[in-house]
Amino acid sequence: LSQLEKINLDSVLGEADNARYVTSKILHLVQSQEKTRKEMTSKGSTGIEVILSTLEVKPFKLCGYRVFTLSLGFVLLNTLASVLVTKGGTQILLQLLLTASRDSPPNEELMVLLHTLLAKIGPKDKKIGMKARINGALNISLNLVKQNLQNHRLLLPCLQVLRVYSTNSVNAVSLGKNGVVELLFKIIGPFSKKNTSLIKVALDTLAALLKSKTNARRAVDRGYVQVLLTIYVDWHRHDSRHRYMLIRKGVLQCIKSVTNIKLGRKAFIDANGMKILYNTSQECLAVRTLDPLVNTSSLIMRKCFPKNRLPLPTIKSAFHFQLPVIPASGPVAQLYNMPPDVDDVVDESDDNDDTETESEIETENDDDKDQHFKNDDIETDINKLKPRQELGRPLEDLKMYEQFFPELSENFQECDSVSKEPKPFAPDANLSGPIVVPTAGEE
Repeated sequence: LSQLEKINLDSVLGEADNARYVTSKILHLVQSQEKTRKEMTSKGSTGIEVILSTLEVKPFKLCGYRVFTLSLGFVLLNTLASVLVTKGGTQILLQLLLTASRDSPPNEELMVLLHTLLAKIGPKDKKIGMKARINGALNISLNLVKQNLQNHRLLLPCLQVLRVYSTNSVNAVSLGKNGVVELLFKIIGPFSKKNTSLIKVALDTLAALLKSKTNARRAVDRGYVQVLLTIYVDWHRHDSRHRYMLIRKGVLQCIKSVTNIKLGRKAFIDANGMKILYNTSQECLAVRTLDPLVNTSSLIMRKCFPKNRLPLPTIKSAFHFQLPVIPASGPVAQLYNMPPDVDDVVDESDDNDDTETESEIETENDDDKDQHFKNDDIETDINKLKPRQELGRPLEDLKMYEQFFPELSENFQECDSVSKEPKPFAPDANLSGPIVVPTAGEE
């Protein structure tokens, strides 16, 4: 590490071979000796700082490959992902990705390593989506996906990175506008035993993108709800040994995301989705390991099932009681003044046939702040919640009860002042004698 640090301080190009040699030796020691690995990952070690400074300082083509391999070996140990983030590793990797993309054609090996590293440390960095968009790395990964749909070795890590980027709502909308939803439907498809890991990542990325209402509406407009149901049924029929349960669950997650909007729920019902998920869930009940599929299907069906009206002509109770005070105006007064044959049942089912009017304003703050919606129908004024009630009888009528309730008319302040005065202690002569406790008579 000291040799590598010294090389970082020296800008002579002749040190390139020495840098490659040192990095390869460190990589060999880390992979073969547990003691060395623990020393580099310990608290007081500066190993990570030296490696990151090497990535940042040295020319990219000289020792980048070795250092990337070394960093990749560290991250795959699941011990240093958060450390790399705190040391600024995310920004360095994004900058290196930008530098590597300027080569024509870009180095495929470096792109694979870079995206694998970013996908690994991305979940540890909450702001990686914003950093990637500002840095320009978002478009780089997107272009690589578009240009390498048949190159599964590079496509897989790029999709993993896009999945991480999609957790940012602004990125999700941007990717949707650039046609990523359509691209992902070219990757996923009917049952196939080939490239199942790629299909799984593509489904996870699609589910993350469809959480955006804009992307969900785009998917509904293109008829992708029917496509998702067809894909799910095909995987359900052919996966008789239940080896690809995660892929089937990924399809359900996409359906769950797209049915978050009213148009998606309507498209799901029109595509006979209720019957499809009900029948497939019935077939999965006998297998305990398929419980996640049954649970997700149940959530989708509960969400999409039409809300039926109450089978009542009125919300009034069958038993009538006269309220002591009926307000002159307001919903209670309206209810009591209604004719007996008027239908006053109002529930959510009345909105089932409404057209889709949801509007969406997605900003970057959605990633850091939860949405708190205020219900304007809830009254918060205490004076209005507790209306003043007039007494049914005058106060003079209470005088007939004075002998039973003296507290209504007596003034107890004098009694309180007398009782609070200390009383002088007078010793009683009887206290000096024996204490006699009265008991039952002796037999």
